[in-house]
Amino acid sequence: MRTTWSSRCLLLCFLLVGILGSATAPPTAAALEAGPAVVPDQAFEAVDAFVQEQLDAIGLPGAAVVVVQDGVQVHSAAFGRADDSGRPMTADTPVLLASTTKSLTAIAVMQQVEAGRLRLDEPVQAYLPWFTMRDSRASGITVRHLLHQASGMAAKDTAFEGSFAQHPEAIEEGVRNLADSPLAGVPGEAFGYANANFNILGLLVQEVTGQPFGDYMRQHVFEPLGMDHSHPARFAARADGAAAGYSLWFGTFWQQTEVPAPTTGMPSSTMYSSANDLGRELIMLLNEGQYRDHRVLQPESVQTMLRPEVPVDGSKMYAMGWFTRPLVESVGPAEPVNEATLPLLAEHQGEWGNSHTYLAMVPSSRLGVALVINANDTAAPSRLKAIDTNILRILHGQAPVPAVIQEDWLQRYSWAVSLALLLAELLSLWLALRVLLTTRGTSGGGGRWRLPAVGLPALALDGLALWLCFIYAPARFDTGLAVIIRQFPDVGVMLVPVLGLALFWSVPRTLWLLLRLKAHPRER
Repeated sequence: MRTTWSSRCLLLCFLLVGILGSATAPPTAAALEAGPAVVPDQAFEAVDAFVQEQLDAIGLPGAAVVVVQDGVQVHSAAFGRADDSGRPMTADTPVLLASTTKSLTAIAVMQQVEAGRLRLDEPVQAYLPWFTMRDSRASGITVRHLLHQASGMAAKDTAFEGSFAQHPEAIEEGVRNLADSPLAGVPGEAFGYANANFNILGLLVQEVTGQPFGDYMRQHVFEPLGMDHSHPARFAARADGAAAGYSLWFGTFWQQTEVPAPTTGMPSSTMYSSANDLGRELIMLLNEGQYRDHRVLQPESVQTMLRPEVPVDGSKMYAMGWFTRPLVESVGPAEPVNEATLPLLAEHQGEWGNSHTYLAMVPSSRLGVALVINANDTAAPSRLKAIDTNILRILHGQAPVPAVIQEDWLQRYSWAVSLALLLAELLSLWLALRVLLTTRGTSGGGGRWRLPAVGLPALALDGLALWLCFIYAPARFDTGLAVIIRQFPDVGVMLVPVLGLALFWSVPRTLWLLLRLKAHPRER
């Protein structure tokens, strides 16, 4: 990650404004707790310069960012292109949200809690009597457990992201399919992130209102908030000019790429929205449920949504559709940090095979940020996550820091591992055919080892490929093989032929080799 001379100048101006301001009047304790009262224009210019630099450095196609504070939008900017036609990205261009969808579903759930149709501590089976899983403990899963990602479900056991379903009934079908899934933990005992939690919540809203979930979101969330460019499903988003998604192929080039966005995951990960619309959602939440003349939620419901309840990692916790942590970006990287004195940050990132989104709120200063990028680097998503946190740093008077790649070598070079497997399988295929088709009638000591020397390593290679695909990779990435193939397109394009050879060529090859050995006693 690089920072140009121009953005350094903007940041220097921003810091000088802060220094001169602090010299005229010492800050009060309340001001220190609440953070900056007003973000200066120099910070917005620095944010725009930084985002443009990242698009140029990483090669991202397009992005849009919105900043809100004190109940109004204070900044909006868009960069790059929405698709290969060169259509400009705008702050009103819909983008696939991925997991930032969850905050919208949480709003719908809390509306039904206020209406008395849902109760947070009521079991799911009270509303869906047929709901079950391959574990009797599933009967104890409550609405609160789902909102807190503490139901005991695991992502790899409940994965649906590889589906191509686009019909509205897919939400219920996906929840019913959980009957064959195990539980990984005791409901309510610990945090365990799984999109299926929010898919069930969406079905609960649909069940208690008697209204399709997508229709409910349009009528009771999008319309009151003026979210005119937000859509529950792909077909409506594309009719509104949704941005095409891009994936980084082989760590080298960005390619417009189609990946599944099934309606199965509408409540958890596959709704669409624009940066401007997400800013309206943030304004409502920072105003404790009020947006202009619409009361979307009661203040108590917003407080419940944003209250940290379930420990995740260190000081990070999960609320209801939001992660929370201390705002460490408000202090410099070299400064000593006392997290207990820092403002609380509520945030959520959305990661899909071809999309990255980010939402953040600082309730004490009523500051909110929405970022949408119509691309994702699934091999190293931490590069895009660094853009999220550096925007927060700039808005709080700090300079951006270089991105730290957090993914291990297997994720970063999974495409290379898949390529190596494919080349090995193709070499094994060539050697097997060469030996099988040229050993007829051979004699002498050399023929004794040729067939086993090809067959045994080929079987070992097939076993390695099947173990990596069906056991190691799903456990390592906490998802299903179908999701890996379809959400990691550069990996999937090579894993499919690898699996085809390992599954369907291994048996006839082995039988052929055995028959040849039997037919040639000298080669046994």
